[in-house]
Amino acid sequence: MYSEIIFDLETKKLFEEIDTQNPADLGVSVVSLYLRRLDANFSEIEGQLLSFWEPDFPKMFSLFSNIDRIIGFNSLHFDVPALKPYSPYNFAKLSHFDIMDSVKDGLGFRLSLSNLAQSTLGRGKTDVGTNAVVYWNESTPESLKKLQQYCEADVLVTKDIYDYGLNHKHLKYIDKWNTPRQFAVDFSRPQSTETASQFGLF
Repeated sequence: MYSEIIFDLETKKLFEEIDTQNPADLGVSVVSLYLRRLDANFSEIEGQLLSFWEPDFPKMFSLFSNIDRIIGFNSLHFDVPALKPYSPYNFAKLSHFDIMDSVKDGLGFRLSLSNLAQSTLGRGKTDVGTNAVVYWNESTPESLKKLQQYCEADVLVTKDIYDYGLNHKHLKYIDKWNTPRQFAVDFSRPQSTETASQFGLF
């Protein structure tokens, strides 16, 4: 068996509201993740979409600790450091795969998740990141529901981009001249599946 988590988070503040460029100073409002188990052929057996608010972060980190691969978008440069103040262990030392890093390695420059999703999947993000902070500041039942839905939607888009890259070995984007482009990617999983994870949600 093989296990993966695809995750995303939203923050309580924007960089313009703090005096540093350290994501750890932004505060995390919500983390959403898609936790799945795969068979020996890397076909998904079971999966579950979950969201965690700050009081539930300890439970969330217990899930990450036994995962074979953790997937995010710009996660190593933003999400992972943003979670550092909350983590009971060195979260950065786990087995992370950052889609943005893979894209940059292949193209030599970064692309937004929205660009990749619209071009590759035919659908974009459901909202913008700045609104996530607005929803948190409002903190009404309605705004917090919107916040969670937005974060979960980004997780599902990230998962679909990841799966598309795995299956088709390429992604698509629109360049600065508004021209559709395609480029090769290698999202290959490690060959060994001996470190099968154990988690108790299924």
